Amino acid sequence: MKDLRILINYIKPYWKHVLLYILFNTLSVIFALFSFTLVIPLLKVLFNPDELIMQPVKFAFSSDSIIHNIFYFISNIIIEKGATSALFFISIVVITTTLFKTVSYYLGRFYVITIKNRVVRDLNNKIYQKILYLPLKFFTEEKKGDIMSRMSSDVNEVKLTVVSTMNMIIRDPITIIFFLFYLFFSNFYLTLFILIFLPVVGFTIGRVGKTLKKKSFKAQTTLGKLISNLEETLSGLRIVKVFNAEDMVFQRFGAINNTFLRLQNSVERKKALSNPISEFLGTIVMVLILYIGGSLVLGENNSLTSEEFIAYLVVFSQILNPAKSLSAAYYNIQKGMASVQRINDILYIDDKIPEKENPIFVNNFEQSIELKNVSFRYAEKYVLKNINLKIEKGTTVALVGESGSGKSTLVDLISRLYDVSEGEILFDSKNIKDIKIKDLRNLMGNVNQESILFNDTIENNIAFGVEKFAEKDVINAAKIANAHNFILEKDLKYKENIGDRGAKLSGGQRQRLSIARAVLKNPPIMILDEATSALDTESEKIVQDALNNLMKNRTSIVIAHRLSTVKNADKICVLRDGKIIETGKHDELIAKNGNYKKLCDMQMV
Repeated sequence: MKDLRILINYIKPYWKHVLLYILFNTLSVIFALFSFTLVIPLLKVLFNPDELIMQPVKFAFSSDSIIHNIFYFISNIIIEKGATSALFFISIVVITTTLFKTVSYYLGRFYVITIKNRVVRDLNNKIYQKILYLPLKFFTEEKKGDIMSRMSSDVNEVKLTVVSTMNMIIRDPITIIFFLFYLFFSNFYLTLFILIFLPVVGFTIGRVGKTLKKKSFKAQTTLGKLISNLEETLSGLRIVKVFNAEDMVFQRFGAINNTFLRLQNSVERKKALSNPISEFLGTIVMVLILYIGGSLVLGENNSLTSEEFIAYLVVFSQILNPAKSLSAAYYNIQKGMASVQRINDILYIDDKIPEKENPIFVNNFEQSIELKNVSFRYAEKYVLKNINLKIEKGTTVALVGESGSGKSTLVDLISRLYDVSEGEILFDSKNIKDIKIKDLRNLMGNVNQESILFNDTIENNIAFGVEKFAEKDVINAAKIANAHNFILEKDLKYKENIGDRGAKLSGGQRQRLSIARAVLKNPPIMILDEATSALDTESEKIVQDALNNLMKNRTSIVIAHRLSTVKNADKICVLRDGKIIETGKHDELIAKNGNYKKLCDMQMV
């Protein structure tokens, strides 16, 4: 019930459409009911043409009064124009009311389609926005494929659930209530029997669907694992082929796929029970009504005429379809609630970098960045311990050390991609937790070891994150990054699409585009995370020249494995096991004959 309320909250913004949906479904039921009630006078004309009504009665809100006056009106037509004219008139009225019914039904469907597709759009927007603002820590624990599954398969499941919910709480109840209302007027005791039997039907359907949500949740979770496995395989296909691991990864995929098959079979089989169960129970009710109603028609009291009984059956038959739809909707909602839960796990997760209610706004960098007694840990494991470091404006600070020593984590803390566990980071003497996050990151540019590019044009990749730019500024940034010449060799120049993750470019070309992107942003602080470590010697020289251009007149924080690239840094910090163990310039550290000297000797600098 709680999840259903959450789903209804998604629908609430479109309450005007919901009201129109209710209106047109109500009109559809009224027109349908009116066309079915005309069955009685139609049968009278066909089977008892001599039983004409000569006098009307005073109108009252009762079936006897309404039917009597309809008979009187039809009788007048028969007397004046003949039975054939009466049949023609009734047929035209039936066709007209049916037309109104079908048009109203379509308009009801028109508005529910609008509602469900807008809910899907809203959910996609909310999930995507949530993903954008979640901290990186979240994505180290979650699989990308599972998140993609929630945004595709689960959202699509919610789309179906919205329709089922609208049908279950609005359309089908309206239909059943109006038709039952008529049946009560037609024959109170026969209808009362139906109402007594309905809870039995509901209980049976509820018992069967009870486990559907749990099974569906497992199935959707397994689908997420399946998509994650596919995403990992596509990303690492080169390695799969080189290591002849096709059979191994296929077996892993096959095992997950078989689990998904079993769960999906279970879900679909339980869902498929809705129609047979409702049809079987509906048949039982229909047979009982035929028996009881037939007894009333054939009995001595003749409390129900044959025409009235046939009309009663016709109207009751119209309750069966919404009743079946109601049971099917119940199963769909139970299945969809599992997807709602998985989506809410993303939307309502409280795992974000907190920002002060009234943060400090900054638009420039004046003095320094200072880390005071900074420590950081994942769970209980410390990655950085008691770091003290001051980065003056306009200087280049290099971070070196073994893999896993905490270099990348340190710069991530400065960008506030994570928050410190202990200590504080000061930006121009202000704690970065007090500064608006967007303003802080606007003052920083990044060039990483892995060039993060998008399936778009060269121009749009260079201008990524810049709202307004001139073409000449993009070209100038490319020139500074030593990328202009290779771009001109492309058929479409700056309009050339570079493919998925820049697959159409070499490693050096991709990195130079990343540098051009940083140049165009023109931040006062530049963070270079092993920007040349994955390149060959020739590409490294071109990229290093571009990096030197980029670092001019800026504050730079450089992470490097190749120590030859940081020999001219103003300050070199050597990290080991999360601690800064040495600090100084290149020559000073060499003279100390410590850990930095050993690293240099190993690389034969």
